[in-house]
Amino acid sequence: MANTPYITKKKITVNGKDYGYYSLGELKKQGHDIDRLPFSIRILLENALRNHDGFSVTQENIETLLHWGSKPSNKDIPFKPARVLMQDFTGVPAVVDIASLRAELARKGKDPKTINPLVPVDLVIDHSVQVDFFGTAYSYDRNIEKEYQRNQERYAFLKWAQKSFSNFRVVPPGMGICHQVNLEYFSKGVIEREGELFPDTLVGTDSHTPMVNGIGVLAWGVGGIEAEAAVLGQPLYFILPEVIGLRLKGRLPLGSTATDLVLTVANLLRQEGVVGKFVEVFGPGLDHLSVPDRATIGNMSPEFGCTVTYFPIDDKTLEYMRASNRPEEQLALVESYCKTNMLWREHEDHIAYTKVLELDISTIEPTVAGPKRPQDKILLKNLKSTFIDFLSQSHHRDYVSPDHRTMPTLGSPSPKQGHQSSPSGSEHLGTKERKALRTAWIDKGNDGFMLADGSVVIAAITSCTNTSNPYVMIGAGLVAKKARERGIDVRPWVKTSLAPGSKVVTDYLERADLMKDLEALQFHLVGYGCTSCIGNSGPLPPPIAQAIDQHQLVAASVLSGNRNFEARVHPQVKMNFLMSPMLVVAYALAGRVDIDMNQEPISHDRNGQAVYLKDIWPTDYEINSILADVLSPKDFAKNYGEIFAGNKSWKALESPTGELYHWDGGSTYIKEAPFFNDLPTAVPETLDIKNARALLVLGDSITTDHISPAGSFDENSAAGRYLVSCGVSPRDFNSYGSRRGNDAVMVRGTFANVRIKNGLVDQEGGYTRFLPTGEVMSVFDAAMKYKSDQTPLVVLAGKEYGSGSSRDWAAKGTFLLGVQCVLAESFERIHRSNLIGMGVLPIQYQQGDTAKKLNLDGNETFTITGITEVLKPLKDLEVIAQKQNGTQVRFKATVRLDSDIEIAYYRHGGILQYVLRQYLNQ
Repeated sequence: MANTPYITKKKITVNGKDYGYYSLGELKKQGHDIDRLPFSIRILLENALRNHDGFSVTQENIETLLHWGSKPSNKDIPFKPARVLMQDFTGVPAVVDIASLRAELARKGKDPKTINPLVPVDLVIDHSVQVDFFGTAYSYDRNIEKEYQRNQERYAFLKWAQKSFSNFRVVPPGMGICHQVNLEYFSKGVIEREGELFPDTLVGTDSHTPMVNGIGVLAWGVGGIEAEAAVLGQPLYFILPEVIGLRLKGRLPLGSTATDLVLTVANLLRQEGVVGKFVEVFGPGLDHLSVPDRATIGNMSPEFGCTVTYFPIDDKTLEYMRASNRPEEQLALVESYCKTNMLWREHEDHIAYTKVLELDISTIEPTVAGPKRPQDKILLKNLKSTFIDFLSQSHHRDYVSPDHRTMPTLGSPSPKQGHQSSPSGSEHLGTKERKALRTAWIDKGNDGFMLADGSVVIAAITSCTNTSNPYVMIGAGLVAKKARERGIDVRPWVKTSLAPGSKVVTDYLERADLMKDLEALQFHLVGYGCTSCIGNSGPLPPPIAQAIDQHQLVAASVLSGNRNFEARVHPQVKMNFLMSPMLVVAYALAGRVDIDMNQEPISHDRNGQAVYLKDIWPTDYEINSILADVLSPKDFAKNYGEIFAGNKSWKALESPTGELYHWDGGSTYIKEAPFFNDLPTAVPETLDIKNARALLVLGDSITTDHISPAGSFDENSAAGRYLVSCGVSPRDFNSYGSRRGNDAVMVRGTFANVRIKNGLVDQEGGYTRFLPTGEVMSVFDAAMKYKSDQTPLVVLAGKEYGSGSSRDWAAKGTFLLGVQCVLAESFERIHRSNLIGMGVLPIQYQQGDTAKKLNLDGNETFTITGITEVLKPLKDLEVIAQKQNGTQVRFKATVRLDSDIEIAYYRHGGILQYVLRQYLNQ
């Protein structure tokens, strides 16, 4: 630490051992009002004190944090996380980038070993398992087997990185979801390193990293580009955040769950507008929320829009740490350090938040969210009416009740044998289209069933959001048990799956004797990974898929996840609803979303007796009694004792060696990144954008899934055609997410979401109009034609551009298409940072301006001036849009480079180019 007037280094003794720490109490003694600072700001302050070097972290940064106030600030602050978390979809391209930096350094005659993680990195392989097999006892083994077949090259690459890099650990496939592993194992609350104690903090290459806010760890999601910079020792800079206080009171009522609470919070905070802000939770209601309940809320921070949803450390934190097998010595460190250093949850009434919102959690009702956005809250009792409205407004179809549909609906029996998503020779499809709600009849041997708009075709208990919470998982098991006792079954058209976030879940479900009940309803274990939540739902059974496509059925999925954006869960499923695992089971039994769960029977038993949701819903007493019997620290000890070992396939997997990765020119999975080849050591001149064309004109709430989809694609897509030209069979395409180590695939997948709507064309999907000729073609093909003509490109967009996952390829692909700027009404935090990190300029319409109000339709040519001159944070640029008839629309727009360091990154062409030049100039 460089010289500073803030002398705060002190000693603390815990467990008979002395440690150093940077004392916030000393600052208080020096006259600074630390008590008024939110706990999250105190952690940032400690971070600045400890990392102060007079250069990257300055005395001014410390003073900015000390003087944090309830009013917004435009000053940026640095943050150096204690560690970095990655998952494989975002981790593979990050490792490709780091390996590519090494390659360029070697070409320049420098030592490639100098490019190495300077902070610990944990990468969990959890995003690649797909639900190819379901509803059988062998589903898990077969899915793992196919996962290795598809991803052998990627996994060998990660094993190379584990051997070549220091400070880099890999959790093999089939062990858990990164955020649940982080919550249950990686997170320490307080870290001891080289004799010093400090708060456990991290950034992750997944937007749901704030899940560990629930255990008192300050963490948030960043793009892979920012994470790579942090791994290489760069501070992350961001504007000093406002902190919204969320005061909770009361306790959850009977029949409501933490899932209902988090979906209510998502709606509340989205309405408030918390993008780029911190949220900190306090109040008496916290005393009744367990760490899993808190983690469920923290997990969905990106759905709220905020950076973090922080829960300060308290007795509930220690209770969970003890239950999850953290050593008593670690608990003593956490308690002593936090109580000594003003980081223990107490004296909340002294804190001066930017604004306080209040929620009485005793008012929470059963809730779902959808059909396209996680913040679109729907009370369970209103889901049927919401579906009817959606069908009418979005698909122009009038609702017809099941009793009045022209085809008879069979009862609830489903095949006794397990099934996989492959055709049966005895199945036959017969259909009937209606002018109103549409139906399709599917024969299956001597049986058959009707599929209709609103039919649930995917029911997935998945995602760390909910599978980390034993209450709702035991609850789901009990719903299944009670359904079996009443003699009702899952409908035969529903693809069911159980994909928990850790092996601890299946251990306690087995001990509770509830796995057999879930399996009896075809909720067999399919993997320990994200599956449907990330879009790895696998194919629908062919007769179901054929019916949906041929008759444009508006099918539904229900899942216990955190994301339900268009085409994310499955490209053939147009409605996706988030809900608790307990409700997932209930809707799988009902087989449709057009049902009032409070008033209508879910099904009928073999005697024709109606069975209602209330008949199979467990009581709090039933759930808590089982929890008391089955939860054990021994499960955590067993499963996390072997977390890095992997199965026999992982152990047998051969991988390259050496400091430099030897790129295989024939690989369609791993290619050297094109961003650093022959990088000039001098910073290039920054130029105005002249005579640019619009590549896309987009509306509001364009997510990173729209920009860079993660799921499957077909041979008719630009990426599919490329892979076929490389000799890859369509059955071996895998997913976009798994191909993120190959820029040639990913640039072709940019803006290729099948549900994206571009205002320049009349059709849905990844198409645009090549404006010089008017020809309609794929976005990629048009971008390449513009590139050959040396025409710069812009993207026009509405509000909340880039919401969703922290997907760096949404920015990388944008850059490789030749897009120089995105002009939007507002940006989500992570994607704006990613655009800057790739040298793409984010520009925001001024208040009240929109493309529509300015009469812009995307056919104009755009010139943007003020970039070549001295750039300042949030500078107003002039935009000249020239129409085809020669008239001009002139307006001001604000450059969303919010700090001096972001301007530096932009001038260098990106954050990693900035870092590489530092290494080259050493």
